[in-house]
Amino acid sequence: MMTVATSSHGKRGYLRMGFELDSQGRSILRDLYRRVPIIVQQALYFDSQMPLLPCVYILSAGGPVVEGDDFQQHFVLRKDSCAHISTGAATKVAQMRGGRASMRQRITLAEGSYLEYLPEAVIPCRGAVYEVDNEIVADESATLFYSEIFTSGRRYSGERFCYRKLALNTRVVRPNGEAVYVDCMEVEPESGDIFRTGVMAGYEIFASILILTPRHVSQALQLQLQPYMRDDMALGVHQLPFDAGISCRILGQQRDEVKDEVRRICSALRLKVKGCTLPPEFVWK
Repeated sequence: MMTVATSSHGKRGYLRMGFELDSQGRSILRDLYRRVPIIVQQALYFDSQMPLLPCVYILSAGGPVVEGDDFQQHFVLRKDSCAHISTGAATKVAQMRGGRASMRQRITLAEGSYLEYLPEAVIPCRGAVYEVDNEIVADESATLFYSEIFTSGRRYSGERFCYRKLALNTRVVRPNGEAVYVDCMEVEPESGDIFRTGVMAGYEIFASILILTPRHVSQALQLQLQPYMRDDMALGVHQLPFDAGISCRILGQQRDEVKDEVRRICSALRLKVKGCTLPPEFVWK
């Protein structure tokens, strides 16, 4: 297999989605531009708790993420619009021998908008380097639930923490350019004992959650989300600067259990903002 250098050409997927309210007050996917291999399913309105909420699934026709791949996604929610975005399956980052792959995302949230972004897990294979850079521009009255779940690799193929690096960098600013929050997280299994306290602490799966929401919601939600540490799962909760929201880290042993905890926190946020909970997950998901 030939090694693909960091600067080499790979797939250049691009996606831009814009949501706004129509004349009937329903949030719709007004703008859509995509470039292969990204595929976007038609917006569906199956959420019984929020029937005016468009649910959109992002798919890929290009197989796993490989060396040299560079994807860009831009989500725009205009005033008072809402959306639920997910992926149709886990993102598999294929084996690499020296290169990397990246995902660059920009999320723009206007006044009163509401976005739930809950993609399926990322599965990094042997030698993989996967970098995610997020830039979020959010009005103070907007609400965002953003989550990422990362597994230890192909566990049942003997690849537990055999990837080289996972990086998740996030920057949050207000529409006027005022900086709110910066978070840079990297996991490099080869740099030391990955199972030590302060890193994975013996757990297999980790999830990162970012919640941006008005101050009164943030303060109430933090009282409800109490940190804990058990044999099967651990939750850490941190209040963002200026009471702009909450950052959470989850460590667990099973992907489905971590995913359920992510959805529980999302449901708690939705209840405080929209007055209803997240519906049960589909059996096939």
